Formats: sequence, structure tokens, C-alpha cells
Amino acid sequence: MGDAGYILAGPVGREVLAFGTVVFAVFATGGQIIAGQIALSVLSSNKLCLMLYTGIFAIPTLLCSLPRTLDNLSWLSIPSVLCIIVAGIVGLIGAGLHPIPDWQNSFDVVRQESFVKAFISITNPVFAYAGHFMHAMRAAYVLQIFATTFYALFASITYVYLGPDVASPSFSSLPLKWSKAAYGIAIPNFLIAGSLYSHTAAKLIFIRLFRRSRHLHSHTALGWGVWFLLVLLMNGAAFVLAVGVPIFNYLIGLAASLFASWYTYGIAGAFWMYDAWMDKGGWPAWKARGGMLGLSVGTVAAGGFICVAGFYVTVKQIVEAYDNGEVPEAFSC
Repeated sequence: MGDAGYILAGPVGREVLAFGTVVFAVFATGGQIIAGQIALSVLSSNKLCLMLYTGIFAIPTLLCSLPRTLDNLSWLSIPSVLCIIVAGIVGLIGAGLHPIPDWQNSFDVVRQESFVKAFISITNPVFAYAGHFMHAMRAAYVLQIFATTFYALFASITYVYLGPDVASPSFSSLPLKWSKAAYGIAIPNFLIAGSLYSHTAAKLIFIRLFRRSRHLHSHTALGWGVWFLLVLLMNGAAFVLAVGVPIFNYLIGLAASLFASWYTYGIAGAFWMYDAWMDKGGWPAWKARGGMLGLSVGTVAAGGFICVAGFYVTVKQIVEAYDNGEVPEAFSC
């Protein structure tokens, strides 16, 4: 993304997008560590302090992110995807067999909520879907069609059977036996996803430090030393954010608003407009494809709106949480 930012906006664009990618990856790693903490807590019936569970899960996340290339690590994405799909199916079965008592098993198509609460329902999916495609469009289409369909079905069915007060993650709203089964199957996904995110954050900085240097591709003591230090720093930052910052969940909302909103929506439209202008003849190319131009402008506008509105509602929620005494102490169980 940094190189794409350089093409769009020069050195400033490169630094902003590269910084945003690293921040997003660290926050995503922290989110996966929290998910692993919850899973271990449920599986062990809360027998340890939550901070200990976080540390236990952070260690294998660090170890799995140590390989310097993605050749082997990327293949782990296959069992990772299979695990979360099976875990989701187990969760759906558990929700269907054990629905919330006295719940009407129906949808509220329209609900009256404040702007702040309603917009959080936008920033969370934005963070989940954030990314950029580096492969063929066919893979992108398959990914988005499958992911969108699976997430929509999972969210809809769990809402119908578990009600509007379903926990996050929703596995925690299942009966204990089903919750343990779902979390046990999903743990590899949390581990591998966290490793990939922290690996990405470390790799971006590593490439910037050793670009045009033999340390980038050769097995040198300096190269491996710096790589290990970067991986340790990225995972350490994610761990500290997850357990040491009481408002980490809100910070994820800030990251989604400031960076993921552009990676998911805004920049995609800017890319198309830039390519059409530079490679296909400027304004005539835009005019000839008015539909795509309108869609691109719309995605840029959507990214800007989510960025500004998401930042506002997240900051407002942080202030309200402190005013209401809802923020726990740092490094607490």
C-alpha cells in the first residue's frame, strides 16, 4: 500500500499508507490475541487470569510469525479457513438446537438506535473486511462472494436464534458444551491470522530498512537479528495493546475509521480514477465509463464519510465509557 500511496500522492502518500498498514496489522494481531484469550478462557472454564491466557496465546502467535517468507506460512491459511468454517457451522447448529428462551425468532428489520451505537455496527465490519487485493481478480471475486455470503448467513442465523443481545464473539452466547466445541475448532484460525498480521507488519518495516541490500534475501546475522527484533516488537505491541490498554476495543474502532475505511472503500475508487486518467486518456476515459466513474467517486465518498463519522462516534464512546466508569484498569484480570 505504501508503493501505491507513492504513485497517488508522492512521498507523503507512501508514508501515510505504509504507516496505516503497519498500525492496522498490529491492531488486527491484538484482536486475534484477544479472540484466542477468550477461547482459552472458555475451554478451561475461566480457571486462570485473563491476562495469563493472553500471554499463553501470544507466545505461539510470535513463534508462527517468525519465518521470513510467506511460502510456508501462507499455506497455513487453508486449514485456518477450514477451521473457522467448521467452527461457524458448529456454532450455527448449537444456536439452532439451543435458542434463547422467550425470543420470538424474528428479525427487527428497523431498530431505533442512536447514531453513535448504530455506526459502530458499520466500523466493526469495515475492520473485518479491510484489505487490498494482490492477486488475480478471480480470486478476489471468489473471496468476497464466499466471505460475504458466509458472514451474512452466520450473523442472520445467530441473531434469529440468540437474539439481539448476542455476545461478541457470538460463540460465547452458546451453551457451554457448544461454546467449547466452536472455540476449540476456531483456535487455529485465531493463531494463524494473528501470525500473518504480525508477520506483515514486520515485513513492511524490514523491506524498508534493507531494500537494495543483501540482508533482505541472504541469511546474514544482521538480517536475522533485525527480523527477530521486528517480529518481537510487532507481537509485543499487539500484546501490550490487548492487555495493557483498557480501551483497546475502542482503539480498534479508531483504526477501522482512520485506516480501514480507506483500504476497504476510498482508495479503491482513487486507484480506478488514477489508472483511467493516466493510462487511458484522461477526462475522455472518465466520460466514456461514467458508471465506473460514479462508482469510484461513491467509494471515495463512502470512505471519507466512514472515516470522519467513525472517528467521531468512537471518540464519543471512549468519553462516555470513562464518564460511566466502564473502563477497567490496565493489565487486570
